[in-house]
Amino acid sequence: MKSKTVNINKSVNLEYITFPKLQSSSGVRHIFSTRKGGVSTGIYAEMNLSFKNGDERDSVLENYRRLCGAVGIDTAHLVLSRQTHTKNIKYVTESDWGTGVTKPDFSDVDGLITDRPGVALVTQYADCVPLLFYDPINRVCANSHSGWRGTVQKIGAETVRKMINDFGCKPENIIAAIGPSICKDCYEVDLPVYEAFKKSGIRLDTVLFPKGDGEHFLLDLKEANRLILTEAGILPQNLDIADICTCENSDILHSHRATGGKRGNLAAIIEMC
Repeated sequence: MKSKTVNINKSVNLEYITFPKLQSSSGVRHIFSTRKGGVSTGIYAEMNLSFKNGDERDSVLENYRRLCGAVGIDTAHLVLSRQTHTKNIKYVTESDWGTGVTKPDFSDVDGLITDRPGVALVTQYADCVPLLFYDPINRVCANSHSGWRGTVQKIGAETVRKMINDFGCKPENIIAAIGPSICKDCYEVDLPVYEAFKKSGIRLDTVLFPKGDGEHFLLDLKEANRLILTEAGILPQNLDIADICTCENSDILHSHRATGGKRGNLAAIIEMC
């Protein structure tokens, strides 16, 4: 797996991804997992970060220890939610440490946001689009999960709005990243998805491409989220976009489409320090 837009890091057996603009920003840690360097086996191998898909709990805990250890995140500070393709974003603090790990997870939450250092926000993926945000001026970070339903609902713009309205952030100060996800060439969708995008107001000619039968289309989720974020005020020079497809690299990244759902989960984690 190679990339011209993100950093692929290797430490012993662990392989993970970081985003250049976030990495060069002071006061924040982040990491995006691959399948390499964990202890899970079978369809979850090697690095699975989901407690909900049938993997051994102790294996998932050890995977988090290894992944978080690479960038100095304390696993006791993790906050997870149960993602259901909503645009719901929850504010979290130190009182939420351990949610989704040692405490019940939040229901129907696809985005997490905080202005508190030491709160590690976790979202999970296996083809959907990871969105990470950090305002180094107002000291706010966020982490959002955007599948096609979340993209139609513009969860990325909703995250930016929450940063502006709730914390006084200015969009031109926000550093953002669009992480590895399924690419246009691998993501065929049907007419109902096309109709949902048509109603969303997202420019269709740059994100949906007919296959010829009028019933199926190729969907560019990354481009759709780029449009959404830039329209919300994120400056292009403050945005990293991963050029890696999860489906094409399913040996290194978990992909729902490539495996027919027999897989683990990747994770994006961000924490202010």
